[in-house]
Amino acid sequence: MIILAVSCAAIGVMAQPRIDRPKLVVGVVVDQMRWDYLYYYYEDYGPDGIKRLLNEGYSCENTMINYIPTVTAIGHTSLYTGSVPFFHGIAGNSFMIDGKTVASTDDKSVEGVGTSSNVGQNSPRNLRATTIGDELKQAFDFECKVYGVAIKPRASILPAGHSADAAYWWDSNVGHFVTSTYYMNQLPNWVEKFNRKYNTEPKYDLNTSNEGVTYTFRMAEAILENEKLGRGKYTDMLCVSVASTDAIGHTYSTRGRENYEVFMQLDKELAHFFKELDKQVGRGNYLLFLSADHGAAHNPNFMKEHDQPAGGWDARSARIKMNEEINSECGVPDAIKAIHDYRIYLDYDKIDSVGASVERVKEVALNVLSKEEELVAAVDYEKIQQASIPEILKERLINGYHRGRSGDIVVMTQAGYLPFRVKSDYKGTTHGAWNPYDSHIPLVFMGWHVPHGETTKPTRIVDLAPTICAMLHIQMPNACVGNAITFDVAK
Repeated sequence: MIILAVSCAAIGVMAQPRIDRPKLVVGVVVDQMRWDYLYYYYEDYGPDGIKRLLNEGYSCENTMINYIPTVTAIGHTSLYTGSVPFFHGIAGNSFMIDGKTVASTDDKSVEGVGTSSNVGQNSPRNLRATTIGDELKQAFDFECKVYGVAIKPRASILPAGHSADAAYWWDSNVGHFVTSTYYMNQLPNWVEKFNRKYNTEPKYDLNTSNEGVTYTFRMAEAILENEKLGRGKYTDMLCVSVASTDAIGHTYSTRGRENYEVFMQLDKELAHFFKELDKQVGRGNYLLFLSADHGAAHNPNFMKEHDQPAGGWDARSARIKMNEEINSECGVPDAIKAIHDYRIYLDYDKIDSVGASVERVKEVALNVLSKEEELVAAVDYEKIQQASIPEILKERLINGYHRGRSGDIVVMTQAGYLPFRVKSDYKGTTHGAWNPYDSHIPLVFMGWHVPHGETTKPTRIVDLAPTICAMLHIQMPNACVGNAITFDVAK
């Protein structure tokens, strides 16, 4: 009887159906895509790209970034980790480690593969949290596949995570896609073949060209085909980041022919990409999302032409003033070491060398900043809770702070003001602020088990990762602070 009971139990376990999961998860992150671009260009989009995404998918219309500063490296990281810089450690596109400025994915311990330039010296080692892809790897005993691709190293590497099979990015020094020895020692034959077909002359800036969008999606499709993603036993993941939209936005701003054309190109390439996914993986077999790392402010000169408040804060001039006043009051020359993404870094070696008080140096700097009319606030990172600012800003500042990497003082400009002097002939823009133009981003799901619909309930950039993980029935990333989104559909 005991043998029979055990046998029956074993048969019962074996008879359990497998957990239903998609064959492939695809992330598409569009650099500097404001939420309103979904609709500002809607009439000119074709039927099979962004319109298909909206008409078939589920759109979270009120998705906000819940940290400051709103910049590329943090955005990509926060989407895929479900976390904020306080935990994941990616404090900006550039930040300081041990007093030295580094880019977010800099790693001098690795070498480039497919290039001998320092553009190849990148890895995810500065990232202090796991990503969706890392959790997929753990869930399936590292037998699934995870890949990242982008023009920018950080936009390819950070989404894919620590355990990715590969991340590929563009090196303009050689005019093709490369990787680093963190992932492999030699490019696969198919990548070398791809690079012979899709390449540019060295030093050609693919970033500011619509071709950058095309090349990114062609490479994504080549990964899909050659690595046979979505055709194995376990769920695979492909992280695709579009960078040219950012470079073109920085150069030409949020309006005009250039921005229009790059988003028309994006729409065209998305339509082609969706068809390839349908063909290679099967419609309904993949789970896809589209989001952005941040938005962008309208050009201040454009705003002023229409009698709306805008301008720029001269950070360079403010740095000179702070250094002069700190030297006068505390005897420390050049105490302000750097300003990155609205954050001010002190030179602790110089402060220590003259025996000055760090607190006094901060006090003098903050006093100078309090007189800058273009700023609404300047805050000592270590005293955020005592600052006379709205609670929503306190939360976002704390979320965006990583001790040892984020600097000492953070500033916030007036709405519509950029963090540099804006000349009368300036045509570009930037991002990084808390304001909706920088922090309101698209978040649209499509495909496997995604109903058609939308919600205006508040959601956050950190809610993407736990949503995907909940749908896959795997653990969320290890520093995740987001909540899974429920797809509410009207009856």
